[in-house]
This record gives sequence, C-alpha cells and structure tokens, in this order.
Amino acid sequence: MEIIWLGHSCFRLRSREAVVITDPCSPASGYSIGKLTADIVTISHDHPGHNYRKAVADTTIVITAPGEYEIAGVFIAGIATYHDGQKGSVRGKNTAYMIEMDNIRICHLGDLGHLPTPEQVEDMSGADVLLIPVGGNNTIDAAAAAEVVGLLEPAAVIPMHYQTALSAAPLDPLQRFLKEMGLTEVEPLAKVSFNASTLPHETQVIVLDYKR
Repeated sequence: MEIIWLGHSCFRLRSREAVVITDPCSPASGYSIGKLTADIVTISHDHPGHNYRKAVADTTIVITAPGEYEIAGVFIAGIATYHDGQKGSVRGKNTAYMIEMDNIRICHLGDLGHLPTPEQVEDMSGADVLLIPVGGNNTIDAAAAAEVVGLLEPAAVIPMHYQTALSAAPLDPLQRFLKEMGLTEVEPLAKVSFNASTLPHETQVIVLDYKR
C-alpha cells in the first residue's frame, strides 16, 4: 500500500482495492489539495483544516465518528479521543483511526491533544504505520509525540501537522520532533509504500514532502 502526504493532516492511502483520504483540509489551511477521488474519507474532528468534504466526490463514503467499519476491503476502527488535555472541554472531541489495508495497519491520530490512556493505547496497539501530529499549539507537541511513539511502538512513524512553507496555522517546526527522536535531519520522500516484508524492524521516522 502507498502513502502520499497532501499537507497538514491529509494523506492519500492507496491499496490494491481502495483509496482512503484522511482529514481533507480547506484552502484556508494553506494547502491546496484539489479535487480528489477516493472510496473512503475519514474525518477526525469538525474543524475546517480537517473536514473539507468539498475536496472529494459526493459519492465518497465519509466516516466521522468512533466505531468499526468495513468498506471496499478496508477495515477501519474509530477510537474516541480528545482534541485537548482537558477531556475535550477546550477544543472538543477527536477521533483517531486504525485503518487496515493490504494487511498493513495505519493509525491516523487526527488532532490528538493528550497522551492516550492505557485503554486507548490498547486500541491503537499493533499499528505498523503511525501518522502523528507533532506541531503543538492545537495538538500534542514534539515531546508528547515522541512519548506517544514510545507507547505505541509502530514500525514506521510519519509526522504531520507541523509548520511548513505553506501552513497557515502557527505550528512548531518538524525539527523539534526529529530532535526528540534523536535525529538531526531526515530526507523527505515524495511517497512511501509498504508491505509486510518491507516494514522496518525497528521504529523508523519517515518524512514525506507534501504534494504541491
């Protein structure tokens, strides 16, 4: 399966059978993702930088809440979390998604705003690829993101929701997260593909360049 970062928290996940778009962002986010085709869209929370349904066709199935779903050969589990560290009292709720495609399990954390509870860690365990916000401000920051990586122990970590040349939101730069992970610089890739035999044996940070 293939992963392309479209900007902010928006990714295109493509398997042999289906295409999933996560958290489509509006032009106000600074990113222009164009008009997309997909079988499924997941939305972590109802904020403009994450819920821009106009970017996808009307026939696309949109998932916006916790629960279990099986669509077009894709298995999805929505996990209830919060957008802040005060149980949603500041910014509301957030849904993280475990998405299984081509026998690869991807965990998209949306705008997670707190360290996951033991129960949430259990629900997220087994993720091969973790898509994690690292820019702080409205989400966990670099230090908390590194702690989440330690809790979930995925094979691959792909950071998202951080400051770039396009992002309109005031976010921390990627370098803070890389430093927390003991790295200095990681060469960005245009896309990345995984199968069961190519997953890293130890946790590896992979940086994607957003698609312009």
